[in-house]
Amino acid sequence: MTNTANHSAVDVSFPLAKFVQHCRWSDIPEVVRHEAKRSLLNYFSTALSACFDPTIERAAQVYGRFSAGPQATVIGRGQRVDMLTAAALNTMAANVFDFDDTHIPTIIHPTAPVAPAVFAWSETHRTSGIDLLLGFILGVEAECRIGNAVSPGHYARGWHITSTCGVFGSALATGKLLDLSTQQLVWALGSASAQASGLVETLGTMSKSVSMGNAARNGMVSALLAQQDFDGPARPLEGVRGFLNVTADTPDCQSIVSELGSRWEILNNTYKLFPCGVVLNPVLEACLTLSTNTELVKQGLGAIERIELTGHPLLRQRTDRPNVATGRESQVSAQHAVAVALTRGKAGLAEFSDQAVADTTLRALGQKIAFIDDASFAVEAAKVKLHLRGGQSLEVAIDIARGARGRPLSDQDLENKVRTLCEYGGSGCDPEPLIEAVWSMDQATDVGQLMRCVVGCAKS
Repeated sequence: MTNTANHSAVDVSFPLAKFVQHCRWSDIPEVVRHEAKRSLLNYFSTALSACFDPTIERAAQVYGRFSAGPQATVIGRGQRVDMLTAAALNTMAANVFDFDDTHIPTIIHPTAPVAPAVFAWSETHRTSGIDLLLGFILGVEAECRIGNAVSPGHYARGWHITSTCGVFGSALATGKLLDLSTQQLVWALGSASAQASGLVETLGTMSKSVSMGNAARNGMVSALLAQQDFDGPARPLEGVRGFLNVTADTPDCQSIVSELGSRWEILNNTYKLFPCGVVLNPVLEACLTLSTNTELVKQGLGAIERIELTGHPLLRQRTDRPNVATGRESQVSAQHAVAVALTRGKAGLAEFSDQAVADTTLRALGQKIAFIDDASFAVEAAKVKLHLRGGQSLEVAIDIARGARGRPLSDQDLENKVRTLCEYGGSGCDPEPLIEAVWSMDQATDVGQLMRCVVGCAKS
């Protein structure tokens, strides 16, 4: 059993809650405010892209049966449900294609469990843009700091870290909008800790969306219960049998409270060019470059005898998935990603669909892949080497993938992502008013009106 005596010596639940309660908009640096808007712009793009995906279609049918009323918008679907259900479904949509943002230190997708909660609340209770942004920033800060404390062992043990930590982000973001006291925020953390769940085993299946949706929904419920003085443990995070000690071997409690208010985790957020696991982004960038190589074009893909992927061990651990059967599975399959990028010279949503997976030529090419673990590689780096007939080889190394912290996507890149993914999703939404509304949301007196930009229309 883990020795918890030292780990539980640091108080973190109360100090974290106190920070959330007392933090004001004036305490938030401009660079953090801007990054929050970038995160939200990316959020809407990914949610709009998946609004009619089969996962969302089926979930909406089931969840919609029990909706308490048409309170909040289900993005892109021309549908309104109660705010808890809207938070769950919009979280699922934001993450279903694995195209959402990534907090690199933890691989948490921070926006998906938090943004849907604060926007659902804003549609039922008049909320200023500043208040929503502040709640969102603090929710993201909390979930990522808690993620830092349990990484990397938490994920390695099989916990889906976005789901397990996202519920805390949703709880504290909602709690901030509810103006909860420090004690009530601690109680919200307690109820959230009792609902923190999600397993890595579900990746590549629709089941992953269940824990993602629950993170947003259950976080909101935790805050609403706390508002009614629904109590909980005094140390829900750091207690001997609290979240940190139960879900990690050696949790770093201090990282949750260290430099609160001066170091902001949202500045470690990144945005993807490709709809797949973040560790595949440098691989795809290398493969797309190789797909245009004159020698490869001349000899053809049939000349490839072996494909070596060198990268951080997480590359193999998370993406060594041959013989995938669905588009969802292909998002975390190096075998599919490499084959489709080399074959089609593209790596968009269409390349990670059920139709693309059905292409048998891709499967044959993917079988030629061999992984080489190298812990000296950053998660954002990879090298792809093609061994051709006759002993010739071609290789491309990506030191920092586009979208990573060292090569961030520009504001214009994110705007274009909204336009592209909005069109792909078929919601009928006009992306231009949405883009404008996100950039100016800190000026809004009723930010819930922004959701009118993403209402969409029911699928015929």
